Amino acid sequence: MNLQLLQTRLGYTFRDPGLLQQALTHRSHSSLHNERLEFLGDSILNCVVASILYERFNNLAEGDLSRLRANLVKQQSLFEIAQKLELSQFLRLGEGELKSGGFRRPSILADTLEALLGAIFLDSGFDAARDAIRAFYIPLLDSVDPRTLGKDAKTLLQEFLQSKKISLPTYNVVATHGAAHSQEFEIECLVPKLGIQVYGRGGSRRAGEQAAARLALETAEQLLQKSPSASRKSRPRSAQLKLAGIATDQSELSVQADEPQQKQQQHHKSGNTPA
Repeated sequence: MNLQLLQTRLGYTFRDPGLLQQALTHRSHSSLHNERLEFLGDSILNCVVASILYERFNNLAEGDLSRLRANLVKQQSLFEIAQKLELSQFLRLGEGELKSGGFRRPSILADTLEALLGAIFLDSGFDAARDAIRAFYIPLLDSVDPRTLGKDAKTLLQEFLQSKKISLPTYNVVATHGAAHSQEFEIECLVPKLGIQVYGRGGSRRAGEQAAARLALETAEQLLQKSPSASRKSRPRSAQLKLAGIATDQSELSVQADEPQQKQQQHHKSGNTPA
């Protein structure tokens, strides 16, 4: 593997190549693995991200700063940074992890990124680790809205509707699918004033509500962008059909042109609505 390529992407060249090797080594590979480096890197990451946010957003309250930091250092965010570095091609995994696709696992990639930060700290000190972290996060913060980053879809939808003086949405369980140990909940989200009726699916009621809220928010923003005074009566039928969509908590939002009445009939036929 070309470790010089990885160091170029990190913007840092190790003086001790052994630290780099250890940072890339999963516990399934050998006894000299990266878990202690991960612990160290996690602490440094939290400190530096907190410092960046404190400097950058001087009008944000402590609660908002904590929300932003939690979102920026969570596993999914680290996984996305690791993907940009194409970190999977540099991992040192045991045979079992290789066969099971461990090089694609978000938890392994996120942990390895933290281990690399810990290794940089040991190799050259805090300033070097800070510079690497800032290189990851400054471009990201240039493109996000601190008022919404880290807020869940239901909160964002509620805040959006309140800002337009529109009544809050209602959520209803319309169906459940699958066996008891792996149920999927289908949730309806309604915003009557805008004529919005969308569906979300998830492995729990909460996840289904979040998926439905994401789709409802996207639809509401599109409607009010086109016409702030839009109402269901004033929209052509083709627009009404697009409001009956379905989203899941795992996938990108998609709007499906399912007829609302047909959807209702389909759910009643299933007869599997939980109490």
